[in-house]
Amino acid sequence: MLSFFRKLFSSKDETKNYTEGDPMKKFLIVGLGNIGPKYEYTRHNVGFKIVDFLANKKEASWEIAKLGAVATVKVKGRSLLLLKPSTYMNLSGKSVKYWLEKEKIPIENLLVVTDDLNLPFGTIRVKTKGSDGGHNGLHDIQNVLQTTKYNRFRFGISDEFSKGRQVDYVLGTWAEEEITALPERLEMATKVIESFALSGINITMNTYNGK
Repeated sequence: MLSFFRKLFSSKDETKNYTEGDPMKKFLIVGLGNIGPKYEYTRHNVGFKIVDFLANKKEASWEIAKLGAVATVKVKGRSLLLLKPSTYMNLSGKSVKYWLEKEKIPIENLLVVTDDLNLPFGTIRVKTKGSDGGHNGLHDIQNVLQTTKYNRFRFGISDEFSKGRQVDYVLGTWAEEEITALPERLEMATKVIESFALSGINITMNTYNGK
């Protein structure tokens, strides 16, 4: 009986379109993170936090679907599919590939949002390509998509940890002063995403990198 319902809901999900219209006006915005309350408020989950903030701002609802939770928002004629993979950080590529193909979204309209230890807290860096920088989520996406040429939005979480404590720091919760500063930084992050959809990657890089 359980397998019947799984098959039923899977079939429904695979035939439903979450975006429509011109493929060049459709975008996949992927926030990287780990599922479950254990990880919800950790630095490593800032990708989830950013897309959550945008969905809330646009009053969009999340829906549990195949390989992740999705929400659709509209930005001046553009359709943005927000995705929080349910595969855990280290296996993010499978979810990204599935939703790109399912919604027929060109890879140049993909933006992956993730944390970055090499940037000061809240600092923004948008790039069109590059190495994974030691980030397991980006590493898996690179392997699955078989390319390093995809847009990524790195949000700085700084590197204020002592030697040998990197994992504890990344999977730790935000400091009090960071919690105070987060709302303004998350608002700026949503502007980055909207700029990407409306103005393109190059203008977005020139406008927001380093802010």
